[in-house]
Amino acid sequence: MSITVAVVAQGTMGAGVGAALSKGGAEVITSLEGRSAESAARAREAGMRPATDPDMAQADFILSIVPPGDALAFAERMAPHLRTVGRKPVFADLNAVNPDTARIIAQVIAPTGAPFVDGGIIGGPPKEGYTPAIYCSGAKAPAMAALRAHGLDIRVMEGDVGAASALKMCYGGITKGLTALGSAMMLAAVRAGADHDLRDELAASQPQLTPWFERQIPAMYSKAYRWVAEMQEISEFVAADEAASELFAAVAKFYERMAADHAGAKAETGALAAFLNRKPGS
Repeated sequence: MSITVAVVAQGTMGAGVGAALSKGGAEVITSLEGRSAESAARAREAGMRPATDPDMAQADFILSIVPPGDALAFAERMAPHLRTVGRKPVFADLNAVNPDTARIIAQVIAPTGAPFVDGGIIGGPPKEGYTPAIYCSGAKAPAMAALRAHGLDIRVMEGDVGAASALKMCYGGITKGLTALGSAMMLAAVRAGADHDLRDELAASQPQLTPWFERQIPAMYSKAYRWVAEMQEISEFVAADEAASELFAAVAKFYERMAADHAGAKAETGALAAFLNRKPGS
């Protein structure tokens, strides 16, 4: 039986999820309201059909894949339309938000009668031969298993709304936190004139970590602007640990600076690229 899945929005992750679903036989729709020509092009390439908000409210599933700071606003935008439909779609918030934010979003959706699922995507956008893990929690999470037949790696967790978001916060804090830490110290080495020696020492004594940095740091440049809100969410998530909260608030500021540099002079991202591209010993 065919299903209709509304995916919002059409960033690299949203478009990738949309393409995987479309390839898996689902009808995929999305809203292009206020979106750029680039977003519209990504949607077309992913097989996503433009739709209105009322159209999306009549889908079988709504997958919210937006910047963390926009997650609550999207739920509030869809809630009036969800109230008016008879057959309710599953509303899955798959954004990098902390558990408290996920519960607030769930409270927005609850009065509409639509089943709510808390989710977190771990991994990069789907591509040929690869699909990220989509963890889901909450009483309605088992409904998401239907999307496995349409190309998604759905992993239903035990636990209520907030469990999947907590997992995402912890995983993202480790991976993106380590990316920020490595980048900051590489830039410090450049400023101190110790970059060649640090590059050589990393290659010699950290043979597993070095290739990871070589992949993750360059991939960060264009994504840093999206990671700012995620690091702020993590800072709130670990608020009981004051030092950890301050740490991730600082990481958010670091990514804000990286985003501005990437959009402008590229002085720091350029220095990182030069550091990583230099062969050890040269």
